[in-house]
Amino acid sequence: MAIRGITPEDRAPIRALVAATGVFTDEEVAVADELVADAIARPDESGYYALVAEDAGQVRGYACWGPTPLTDGTHDLYWIAVDPREHGRGHGRALLTAVEATLRAEGARLLLIEAAGRADNAPTLAFYVRCGYQQVARIRDFYRPGDDKVVFGKYLQTGPEGQAI
Repeated sequence: MAIRGITPEDRAPIRALVAATGVFTDEEVAVADELVADAIARPDESGYYALVAEDAGQVRGYACWGPTPLTDGTHDLYWIAVDPREHGRGHGRALLTAVEATLRAEGARLLLIEAAGRADNAPTLAFYVRCGYQQVARIRDFYRPGDDKVVFGKYLQTGPEGQAI
């Protein structure tokens, strides 16, 4: 498996794998596709950046993130998705680790992740916890009744005493 920068040829496979997860609405798939297009065409202007997990010449997953407006060193992970046939093979963890490493190298302090709190998304929420993220907020019925917004966070830098900054 390789983690690499996104290319124009990745757009269609990414859209297909986001749809194949079965956890996103058609509208959410369309939004993911728009962010991928921006990450490909104009990342510095749009503020959307992306990496791709590739194995055997096939796109297996991707992650998209960007700086949180009006903050100092805080970033949002907007999307991370892995082909459902590839779950459990380390693609998601490798992508998230690569995003974190990229952000650390840039001096970013905090990475936030928003996720749906529906029962069918429980494996995703558990994945974030396994990757060292802490739930920092939950807003009940945010997306729709029965679908909470769950926010996870991880500090990316530590001070001289090892405390998160």
